[in-house]
Order: sequence, then C-alpha cells, then structure tokens
Amino acid sequence: MRTTALAAVLTATALVPPAVQASETAPATQTTRTTQVASAPRAAPVRLGACGTGQLCLWGKPDFTGARQVHELSTIDIESCVPLPPAGQAQALANRTGRPVTTYQSAECAETGEFETYPGGGTWVPQSPYQVRAFKVWEN
Repeated sequence: MRTTALAAVLTATALVPPAVQASETAPATQTTRTTQVASAPRAAPVRLGACGTGQLCLWGKPDFTGARQVHELSTIDIESCVPLPPAGQAQALANRTGRPVTTYQSAECAETGEFETYPGGGTWVPQSPYQVRAFKVWEN
C-alpha cells in the first residue's frame, strides 16, 4: 500500500506546475518564489523621418531611410494620380499635407492592386505593406 500511495503522490505532483506546488506547500508566513522569464532583446525604436509641415515625404527604404522625395501641395494637382519616377518607389512615408493621401501599389493609381489612405494631420508609416508607386492627395 505504501508504494501505491507514494506513486499517487508522485503522479499528482508531476501534473501540477512547480509554482503552484510551492505556493500550496509553503507555510503562510513564508513568501513564495516566482520564476523570472528573460525577455527577448527589444529593437531600438524607429526614429521618425524629417518631413516639414505641408509636405508628403517618401523614402526608398523602410524606417525612413534611403533616398527621400518631398512633395508639396503647391506642386501637386489635387485628386490627380501622381506616379513616382520608375526608380523612385517608396517603402516609408510621412503625410504632413493636412489632407488625406492615398498611396498605390500601381503606378496608374489603379485600385486593382494594394492601396491605403493616410490622414494628413501627421502620419508616419515606417514600412508600407507594398511598394508605393503612385499617390493621390484628396480634398478635406
């Protein structure tokens, strides 16, 4: 009978996590020990790209790196498709135009590919989910 009782206790304790075992068996006056889990190293935060008020800024690489293109409302036809130069695809952007801007995967602003509209009050996108090849600025 001893071996049966011992086997039952061993089986029961094997099914209970160590933290629960320690808290159930520790006297009320003794504090229990918790296990510290090491966290994965965190990546450094992305710095926002420099983009002035009233501008739409596009970068060729994620995280506001690579060649930067700057577009201002004075040089853009509102609600017209503005294709980027063939070598000027963008992967990051900042919209500080004060107007909504839609970016397109298509160089013709076709809605058959990916597209996304960003508010104009100050939107920074460190990595677009697609290569930006064109954009439209909209009226408010």
